[in-house]
Formats: sequence, structure tokens, C-alpha cells
Amino acid sequence: MNIATIGTSGITTLFISAAKKQGLHFTAAYSRETHRAEMFASQHEMPLFFTDLVQMAKSDAFEAVYIASPNVFHYEQSKLFLEHGKHVLCEKPLTSTLEQQKKLTALADEKGLIYTEAIMSIHTPAFSALKRALPKIGKIRTANLIFCQLSSKYPAYLRRENPNIFNPAMHTGCLMDIGVYNLYLAAALFGKPDGIQSDAVFLESGADAAGTATLRYGDMLCNLVYSKVGQSFSPSEIIGDEGTISIGSVSQLTDVALITKTEKIQLAAANLSRDEVMGAEAGYFENAVRNGGTEAYAFARQTAETVRELTDIIRKDNHFPF
Repeated sequence: MNIATIGTSGITTLFISAAKKQGLHFTAAYSRETHRAEMFASQHEMPLFFTDLVQMAKSDAFEAVYIASPNVFHYEQSKLFLEHGKHVLCEKPLTSTLEQQKKLTALADEKGLIYTEAIMSIHTPAFSALKRALPKIGKIRTANLIFCQLSSKYPAYLRRENPNIFNPAMHTGCLMDIGVYNLYLAAALFGKPDGIQSDAVFLESGADAAGTATLRYGDMLCNLVYSKVGQSFSPSEIIGDEGTISIGSVSQLTDVALITKTEKIQLAAANLSRDEVMGAEAGYFENAVRNGGTEAYAFARQTAETVRELTDIIRKDNHFPF
């Protein structure tokens, strides 16, 4: 499958590396700046580069596009490429709101295209192993999903350089960048909750720095903790009355273990490479494109809708500026 890229940040480079190992071919790159677009295309052996998105969307040099631009551009860019007959794999968050996502999902269906979110965790073998292990820990009353990662851009923010990730005008911040992983794992494992309570703390820029949310599933509580201004070294846990599943990383599903009174079974290694994790995501996308939608695609779509609905609620309840 021939694919083009939008965005020249590190995540795009990581995706290209992983996807090439899955047999995807990259033929074009986009950046607003000519020198950056040309340099990025050259670095990754792409024959074409663009600085005009409309011209790019009209090109027949690729059948799909990977979008890794700032969040605020995801809706319009995805819409443009869907309108021009291109399959779309867009970095999380797929859109800023559930309403936007539903509009683009309907457009993709109308045109017979795949439109899906680039989320690593739910396409990995580790996720399948985790789901199979859940019944082995008995009745689950509590899950604690933690993702606190000190942002490499935080020092720049403290120097008042206004990096995109802490600029609410870009529809970014902790919830949309980090918390979405917590929400994804909860939604993928347990579905749509019966209720949600949340809280957030904000930086002077108006971006959320950290947050918490408690999702109620009948008689089970799933607690989420996420931050971009501090680093946690504690694992996440799903706790049952017959055992516990420990998760080292909720974003990549590494270091996953089933622990009971009598044994500890490692379900996923602690040091999976990014190529392995993102490769599963790329392979899922190509399979969906080649087979016109799959069971995995339907599951990913429903999970994405649940996550968008929950982020909408959290932003509204905590008076986010976007």
C-alpha cells in the first residue's frame, strides 16, 4: 500500500520505521515549509513532497494518508483527504469532538474508505493476551490506570516558549495527549461506563497539566490518573478477587503480568521496541484497507467513539477552553 504523511515530527518518523517493516510504501510527505517537506521526503526516500494540501489530496501517488499534525487540524485535514478518496489513519485524538468524528465516519462510509485512529495499544498481541487473562483474576471491583509522563516540552513551557502541546489553541494538553491512552484502555476492556467523575488542574496557558477520572461500571470503579508535568514509576493494575493484572505502560502495553497467589505469568515483555508496537497499528490499518473493513476495524471505531464521548464530558465538566 502506498501512503503519504502529514507532519514531520518524531512520531511520524517512528511510524514510518514501523510501517515499512509491515510492507507499507511511503511516496509523499507534507509540510507547510518547503525546505522541511523536501528534507523529510529525502530522509525517508519518498519521491514526492508537498506544501499545498489540496494539491496533495488530488495526487494519485498514494491511496492512504497518515496524519500527525497538531490536534486542531485533524478534522479539516482528514475531511479533505476523505473527500478526495484517500483512506485516513490519523494520530490521536482522531478529532477534537465526538460530533466531528461522527461526521467523518459517515463521510468515510459513504465513500467506502477506512477512517481510523492511530492508537497503538489495542492492536498489539499484548492487548489480546490481557483480554484473555481478565477472567482469570475473578470478580473485578477496581482498576487503576496511571500514565504520568513528564513532557520533554515542559522546560520550554516554563521558559514561556508556548510549545504546541501546552497551547489550548492547538486543542492539546494532558487529557488529549496522555489521558486519551488511559481512556482507550478502559473503553477497550470494559466498554462505555455508566457514569464518570473527573477533575483537572491547569497551567497559566489554559492547558490542563494533569487530571483524574473515575469511571463507574456497575459495581466496578476504574480510576484514571494522568499528568504531563510529573513522572510516575508505578504500574497500572486491574484488581480482581482472585488475582491482579499489572501493566507497566498503558500506552504501549509493555510489562504486562498476571499475578495470583500461586504464580506470576508474563503476558508482555517489558522492553518491546516501538517498531513492534507501532507495527501492529500499521498492520491493522493495511488489513482494514485491503479487506474493506474488519471486525478489528468495527471494534476500533466503537472504542474511538466512546473515548471521544468521554473526553467531551471531561472537557465540559472541567471548563476546558476548547
